[in-house]
Amino acid sequence: MRYSLLLKTISIALMVSCGNHDKKEEETMTEEKTFQEGSFGYDLQFLKEKDENLIVLEDNTSTVIVSPKYQAKVFTSSAEGATGKSFGWINYEAFNGEKDPHMNAYGGENRFWLGPEGSKYSLFFKPKEEMVYENWLTPAGVDTESWEVQNKSAREVSMTKAMKLTNYAGTELNLQAERSVKILSGAAINSLMNIKTDSLKVVGFTTINRISNTGKQAWTQETGAPCIWILDMFTPSPETVIIVPYQEQSEGKIATTDYFGEIPKDRIIMENGTILFKADGKNRGKLGVPPNRARNKSGSYDPKSNTLTITLYDLDKNAIYLNQEWTDTKDPYQGDAVNAYNDGPLEDGSQMGPFYEIESVSPAAFLKPNETLTHEHSVFHFTGNKTHLNKICKQLLNISLEEVQQAFK
Repeated sequence: MRYSLLLKTISIALMVSCGNHDKKEEETMTEEKTFQEGSFGYDLQFLKEKDENLIVLEDNTSTVIVSPKYQAKVFTSSAEGATGKSFGWINYEAFNGEKDPHMNAYGGENRFWLGPEGSKYSLFFKPKEEMVYENWLTPAGVDTESWEVQNKSAREVSMTKAMKLTNYAGTELNLQAERSVKILSGAAINSLMNIKTDSLKVVGFTTINRISNTGKQAWTQETGAPCIWILDMFTPSPETVIIVPYQEQSEGKIATTDYFGEIPKDRIIMENGTILFKADGKNRGKLGVPPNRARNKSGSYDPKSNTLTITLYDLDKNAIYLNQEWTDTKDPYQGDAVNAYNDGPLEDGSQMGPFYEIESVSPAAFLKPNETLTHEHSVFHFTGNKTHLNKICKQLLNISLEEVQQAFK
C-alpha cells in the first residue's frame, strides 16, 4: 500500500495554523542577526542573496527552504528555527564563478534528478560517445535552469519544468516534470509513521514528484525510458553511519557495492537485515539495493549532533528499475531502487564535499503519450532525548543506536 494514502488521511492536520508569529519580524531578525556557519539562519541568509524569490515553509520551529530558481531543490531544513542545525549540505563555492559544463553541484537536502545516468539509454551522455567523465553532462533542466512556481502557501509549494531530452540510444524524450514540497506538522509525522515525538525536536517534509510523457511516442523498452531520481545530501561527521534495511528472505545479492570501486570492508557491514555504511566524507563509495531486497525507508545517525534522519519513499518490488552504471554492456533494466553514497577525495586529491547521500528512484517510466508516473519521497530529522531517539530508530529501522555507534569501533 502506498504511504501516500496515509498522507491523505491526515490532510486535516496539515491545515492547522502554524502559529500567529509575525513573519515580517522574523525575516527582519534573520536578516540583521549574525549566525554561525552550520546554522539554518546562516544558510538562509546566504541563499537569500542568491535567490530573491526563495521560499520558506514553516510549522512552528520547523522550517524548510525551497528554491524554484535552483531546480526546485529543498536546500535545507531545521527543527529549531534560525539558530538550529541546518540539516542539508550546501556547496557555497558552486554559486560563484562560471557554470560547470558537467554538473553544478549546489548541494541540497533533497533534489530532483532524472535517470538513468548510465546504460545504453543514459540521459547524461550523447549518443555513441564514450562514457567517461569528460563526456558526462547533466541535463540542464535538473542542473542549471529554473522551475516555474504554480501554487504556493505557507506550508506547500508546487513547481513545474518542461524538458526535451535525447537519450544515448538517440530517442527524443519530451516530458513535463512536476514537484510539490510540503512541510509536515508534528501530528502528521506521528500519524504517518505511527511514532511519538513529544519530547523531540523534529522537522519533516514530503515531496511528490511526477513526470509526464508530453511527446507523441510511447516510452518502451526498445526506445528507453527515464525514471525519477531523488537525492538527499547531508553533512557528515566522523561517526555518522547510514542505515539501509534490506529483505533477508529474498534471493540474489544484497547490494551493489562497486559503483566507484569496491567499498572497503571496514566501511560497510551487511547482516541481520541491515546495511551499515560509514558516512564520514573521507572515502568515496556508493552502494545500491535492488528492488527485491530493498525496503521503503532508510536513514542515518550522527552522534556528534545527536540527529536521527529517516527517509521514506515509494517502492514497487515488482517493477523494472534502471541500471545507472556508466556502461552500455550491462542489462539496462536490472538496476537498484535505493542508493547511498559517501563522498571522498578523488585520485587527484580534489573533493567536491564532504557530504553523504541517501537516494531513491522510481521504476522505469514506460509511459504512453499523456501518461504520468509519480514518486514520493519524504525526509525527517529527529533530535533530543537519546532514549526516545533509540526507540524510534529500533521501530523504523530495526536497529538500536548503540549497535549503530559500535559498528565501526
